[in-house]
Amino acid sequence: MKITFCGAAGEVTGSQHLIECGSLRVLLDCGLFQGRRGETRAKNSHFHHNPAELDFVILSHAHIDHCGNLPSLYAKGFRGPVYCTDPTADIADIMLRDSVNIQAEDARYLNKKRDPNEPRVEPLYGEREVHGIVKQFDPVHMGEWIQPHKEVRFRFSEAGHIIGSAITELEFQEAGETRRLVFTGDLGRRDLPLLHDPALVNGCDILITESTYGNRVHAPASDLKAELARIVREAVKSGGKVIIPAFSLGRTQQVVYFLNELVNAKEIPRVPVFVDSPLSNRLTDVFRRHADLFDADVQATLLTDADAFGFHGLTYVTSQSESMGLNRHRGPVVIIAASGMCESGRVLHHLKHAVEDPANTIVMIGFQAEHTLGRRLVERLPRLRILDREYELRAKVETLNGLSGHADIHDFKWWFDHMAQTTGIGQAFLVHGEPTSAAALSAVLKDYCDEPPIIAEPFKTYEV
Repeated sequence: MKITFCGAAGEVTGSQHLIECGSLRVLLDCGLFQGRRGETRAKNSHFHHNPAELDFVILSHAHIDHCGNLPSLYAKGFRGPVYCTDPTADIADIMLRDSVNIQAEDARYLNKKRDPNEPRVEPLYGEREVHGIVKQFDPVHMGEWIQPHKEVRFRFSEAGHIIGSAITELEFQEAGETRRLVFTGDLGRRDLPLLHDPALVNGCDILITESTYGNRVHAPASDLKAELARIVREAVKSGGKVIIPAFSLGRTQQVVYFLNELVNAKEIPRVPVFVDSPLSNRLTDVFRRHADLFDADVQATLLTDADAFGFHGLTYVTSQSESMGLNRHRGPVVIIAASGMCESGRVLHHLKHAVEDPANTIVMIGFQAEHTLGRRLVERLPRLRILDREYELRAKVETLNGLSGHADIHDFKWWFDHMAQTTGIGQAFLVHGEPTSAAALSAVLKDYCDEPPIIAEPFKTYEV
């Protein structure tokens, strides 16, 4: 068996891992790399394998850094099934259609900046490619063994990262033996709002594990709820705005759910709350449709509250004119807007109007990749470039990591320990983490493995 790490090796975005076993070729995820525009374009335009030769794709979940380059795969000849869970199929459809607009916008931006003698930049893909790949989605129930090929079977288990996210267990037949490979996708945390905890799975011959927060201990999510209440109360007192850049998928719904609980419990004063993201609005409807998949706390809430994602004073903004009007709002207000790393979207306009006023608060939640505006806000750089203009950072910046959807070191230990106590772990590969976090997790993981863990190198092929 050979494994080639075509993305998210030595970095956090662009998840894509090629498994070759005999004549079988399986791709785990096909995500977009996110970072500096020029580097992003180069990485996302080329595959380090022939898409037309793939037998099938397994999609762990619908975050764009895991599903976002699937249409390019279709454009280059892939016609096999894309296996995923039902919610992932619904959400990826929405995410990819939104990505078409982002690709077109990026192409326009780059064409404005290009040298006239250089060729025009085209979007990575369009609606035709999205329509084509979505038709190839093949939803699978959690826990159901599927045999897409005589030499392999697989099943999904709950990953606890976002709705529909899955750990994948694959069993390959090779030289008359069964070899078991487990891919975490993005492994979630225990005790996150909305979501079930990650499932414990038995050991394996080969483990591919994410390592985003392999060197961190997260604050409990309940602490974040209390911090959010404090920030809102302080904003109401000072008359300032609270701007929350949040990923449209997952974080926005979790923040809204917390605010819903705080409003129901009368723990925060009345303040207008706006979700300014058409994408978030569409995704929240998917969350409502799959409410039966949420944890016991949500089920208890729904016994007395018909909508866990709606409350008096909350408005889901749709039009651009409504969005622009928020920047003329007088008095305290909470604005939740995409994107989570502040690289595009409506949040940039809210930030440019907010960052120079010390009465305002920017609340950063979730991982912020290197070279993004979100990372620069977390680092509290005194000057920020937003939409091609320089601004001084005078607003308060609060960093709340309690809502991170990624496992921390304690969650990893709990999960690895179960694998070690069953059939053990043979060879492990670490992906989806910056070098420091991957190295820290490797130092822990070695105590659970038969072989020293390997921090995967980009585009390197390993024989196992």
